[in-house]
Amino acid sequence: MHRIPRPRLRGPAAALAAAALLGGVLTGGATAEAAPRTDGRLTDLVNPFIGTQNEGNTYPGASVPFGMVQLSPDTGHNTGYDYGENHIRGFSSVHLSGVGCGLGGDLPILPTTGDVTETDYAKYAAEFSHDDEKASPGYYGVGLRTGIEAELTATQRTGVQRYTFPATDKANVLLNAGQSLHRTLSSEVEILDSRTVRTAIRGSGFCQDTKPYTVYTVTHFDRPFTTSGTWNGDTVTEGSKKSSATDARNGAWLRFDTSKDRTVEATTALSYVDAEGAALNLRAEGGRSFDRVERAAQRSWEDRLEGVKAQGGSDELRRTFYSSLYRSFLAPNVGSDVDGRYTGWDQKKHRAKNFTYYQNWSLWDTYRTQAQLLSLLAPRESRDMAISVLRIDAESGWLPKWGYGTVETNIMTGDPVTPFLTNAYQQGLLKGYEEEAYRALKKNADGVPAAESAPVGREANVEYLKDGFAPYIKGRPHAKPGDSDYDHGASATLEYALSDGMLAEMARDLGHDADAARYTARAQNYRKIFDPSTGFFRARDTSGAFTGPADPAQSEGFHEGTSWQYQWMVPQDIPGMVDLIGGKDAANQRLDSFFAYDKLLADPAKTAREVWVNGPYAYYNADKYNPQNEPDLIAPYTYLSTGQPWKTTDVVHAALTLFTNGPTGMTGNDDLGTMSAWMVLSSIGVFPVQPGTDTWGLSTPAFERVDIKLDRRYYPRGALTVSAPGASDTDRYIRSARLDGTQQSRTYLTTDDIRSARSLSFTVGGEPSAWGTSPEDAPPALG
Repeated sequence: MHRIPRPRLRGPAAALAAAALLGGVLTGGATAEAAPRTDGRLTDLVNPFIGTQNEGNTYPGASVPFGMVQLSPDTGHNTGYDYGENHIRGFSSVHLSGVGCGLGGDLPILPTTGDVTETDYAKYAAEFSHDDEKASPGYYGVGLRTGIEAELTATQRTGVQRYTFPATDKANVLLNAGQSLHRTLSSEVEILDSRTVRTAIRGSGFCQDTKPYTVYTVTHFDRPFTTSGTWNGDTVTEGSKKSSATDARNGAWLRFDTSKDRTVEATTALSYVDAEGAALNLRAEGGRSFDRVERAAQRSWEDRLEGVKAQGGSDELRRTFYSSLYRSFLAPNVGSDVDGRYTGWDQKKHRAKNFTYYQNWSLWDTYRTQAQLLSLLAPRESRDMAISVLRIDAESGWLPKWGYGTVETNIMTGDPVTPFLTNAYQQGLLKGYEEEAYRALKKNADGVPAAESAPVGREANVEYLKDGFAPYIKGRPHAKPGDSDYDHGASATLEYALSDGMLAEMARDLGHDADAARYTARAQNYRKIFDPSTGFFRARDTSGAFTGPADPAQSEGFHEGTSWQYQWMVPQDIPGMVDLIGGKDAANQRLDSFFAYDKLLADPAKTAREVWVNGPYAYYNADKYNPQNEPDLIAPYTYLSTGQPWKTTDVVHAALTLFTNGPTGMTGNDDLGTMSAWMVLSSIGVFPVQPGTDTWGLSTPAFERVDIKLDRRYYPRGALTVSAPGASDTDRYIRSARLDGTQQSRTYLTTDDIRSARSLSFTVGGEPSAWGTSPEDAPPALG
């Protein structure tokens, strides 16, 4: 493929050229664009700056799909980069897309000039302007006000930096081992020779202190430095080769003479195993020039994005769509070294055989959307991800809830690992591991981890199994770091029941009939927290009494949401839930109120932005849809079960307007690709309405045609085309649907349908029709 050479930044003097390159984009707080190119590549459409402002918490830096390394600038925001800030503290090697608390940021590296006098990166941070900044998949570049140009790219396990200095004999590269985005407990740095530095960094955190992890790095420069030293606390020591610190600043600095050769390149390799692992990763993936690595990174992203070819739609939609698709491939992350070794959750070294080990599990989020998208577009990697989760159980004794690196954080509540793994099973990704997965899930569903183990699992399971609900115990001391199901008893009950419904399906398929009957009965436990006097779910205390305000918008005991927003999270039995609240007419009235449907019809974008959205962390005190958070992501698809499927399209298309091509263009935190995957799937018109099963709800695609390339190992037809000729903002209602030419009146597909079909086509019009309105057209209840 022809490649147009990338113009080189040259500090502040590059402002006009950068502005031209960015196509006249507004800077200084309005929008930021990816650097456009002219050879028709899909990577040209990706804007890595989307979500970097207003707590989207994404990062604009360089990575490859699912890479261990995410080399990106840190500006002072607790999760890394904030578009509203104008100083860079360093380019660190570890970031996660859209996390809600400080996490990663290990080994920030910054080029400087002059004497090294400051050791706090908040003080030596370099000012920059967005005029001098650009990013595209696998690349980030910025001109610092110090006159230094910094460029970043990455391989799977290494980050590659290129620094272009002014002419000086005091060009420095600072490797900060003692500061990160969360707490650095201890660090060691060692200058091995005139080109190489290694570190060992022990960190802890993510919303609360957790068990520590260790990441090892080795950084190799393309030419020798003229002198070097270390710092410890405030003390800078020239000539020092080693330094270690506990809970204090610590680092190494290397000096180069750039009087003639102004460019310095460095490659940093990571390992979560040991220093030998970092060295092996460097030998395997290092040794190439910056330009070669960048070209390879760009090709890897182009290959991923080419798996989905969208036609039609506005330029804005295409850019936000491919940017969302890009973010959907950023996690989970490779955790094993090139030799297959990895550190398990027992903190022992293991070796992955015939699979790649992955880590970083935001399961409370990703089980709803991203896991299903990856099962379609990256099934081989998804299989390895599911096997990795099973290794966590085998090595640590329990399945994960929210795992970072080599440790459990226990952030979020409920039982998200069950629908994650049952989804993998239903999508055919666990062949050969079915019974192992089932045993792990059964243990998780029927028990509670030991007090001395790190995970909390289904923390309230004793009460749930006895009484049918998890009690809400306000102010109960946490037995372990992280969140507690007792703090969110109502939503934990709904999450447990959802997982029981999904596990029942797997048990039935595998012939465990008694278990299937037991889990099917437990899937009805959502009824135990339904209060007939209010018509909504409510928390119950240890005595069984309903507790907290009766007003469902002021409810307590729901995690990051209200009873209104959790009302619809019963995907295992929507018909039963609808009956509880008075039937389809009552459900539709409540849904219309929840989505402010009358206002939405008059002005979808305004309703989405001014009625639904109240702020990135405004989880409570609301009776409206919250498209910025996970609990009601499935809610727009409830209309498929209430006989009004056209309203699903109305609501989904209104929510899609919240994704825009600028720094504020995310709906809340991305949560490791969750929101991005929601956007991708909803734009295609095929959405996992029962997460953990093989059921996909349908709505009108946002594009006229989407061609999806599928892996023939899992999808024998190798492709699926979803088409809706003439689809637009006005002509958005499904009049009829055909699957390989056969009339499709159901509002859902199964994974077997996707495996056997080549085309799903919609005829659309400007008015709602009777398509999908019969009771038999709705997604079925489980069991």
